Order: sequence, then C-alpha cells, then structure tokens
Amino acid sequence: MAENSETHGGRRAGRWRIVAWAVAALLLLLPLVAMRFTGEVDWDETDFLVMGVLLFGACGAFELAARMTGSTAYRAAVAVALLGTFLLIWINLAVGIIGSEDNPANLMYLGVLAVGIVGAFIARFRPDGMARALAGTALAQILVAAIALAGGLGSEGENWPQVIVVLNGFFAALWLVSAWLFWEAARAKPSAGASA
Repeated sequence: MAENSETHGGRRAGRWRIVAWAVAALLLLLPLVAMRFTGEVDWDETDFLVMGVLLFGACGAFELAARMTGSTAYRAAVAVALLGTFLLIWINLAVGIIGSEDNPANLMYLGVLAVGIVGAFIARFRPDGMARALAGTALAQILVAAIALAGGLGSEGENWPQVIVVLNGFFAALWLVSAWLFWEAARAKPSAGASA
C-alpha cells in the first residue's frame, strides 16, 4: 500500500514539474505572440535569451530541489525563493525598483541575492540553515530599501517612496515566507532538506 501511494505521489509530482516547464515555455512565447498584435511589446533576441535563462534556470533549480527531497515544505520554500529571485531580477531588468532600470542603485539587489545564495551554500542546503539564509536575505532587502529612502535614490516621481516601500516589503515578505517554510521542513524531519 505504501509503495502504491509513493508511486502515485511520484506521478503527481512529475505532472506538476511538467506543468511548470510548460508554463515557462508558454511565458517565453507570450511576448512573441504579443509582438504580432501590438507595437508596445518590442523584444529582441537578447530579451528572449535573458528571459529564457531566467525561466529555465528557475525551473531547473526547482527540478534539482524536487529530486533532492520529498519534503513538501522544503519544495514549497524553494519555489517561493525561486519566485522571489525571478521576480526581483525581472523587475529590475524591465523597469527597475529604485528609479528606472538604468539607475545604478538597482545593483544593490545583486547583494540581496548574494546573501541568499552564499547563505544557501554555507548551510549546505539544509532546511534550518536555509531558513537563516532566507531571513538574512529579507534583512538585506529591507536594508536596501532603507538606503534608497535615506539617500533619496530613485526619486523619480512623487510616489517613489511608496513604490520602494511596497516593492521591497513584498520581496522581504517572500523571503520570510520561504524562511518559515524551511523552518517547517526542519521541524518536520531533521533530514528533510538536501542530503549533507
């Protein structure tokens, strides 16, 4: 009976991974279709390449994490962290968070991502260490917002402080949700994360 449920659960997980890859491919095709109907979408080869690398990199990283653990909480934590990473890079490349996409202050967000990535390697992808790494990432996100607000960076338009607070708050919340899910994975089973 347990073997049957594992097989069924494995098939279900396999279907979700197929859906994720299909959605990534569809998202990459959407701008191509939109370009046929409107002049507002004007992507070149570089735009498609960058978006392809982002989408398929995120799907590949999730695929790797899904193979490393059977913990639903760990997988969900990885999915939330990857979503946050994808959105942070995409928004900064498309329009920027601090002012326009050309504002060099947006490069501070590379530091936010570096905190999470370096923390993940230091934690060896164990759930308790990953929780600390994502909490540190949230703190780095808040620090970038504080620096931008204190320095008046990106003060293009009258609503710039609200935009910085809301977007950075959104990303800090994503990092904290991911951290919480990693804590849940650690509490559920000490070896729930990646193997050491």
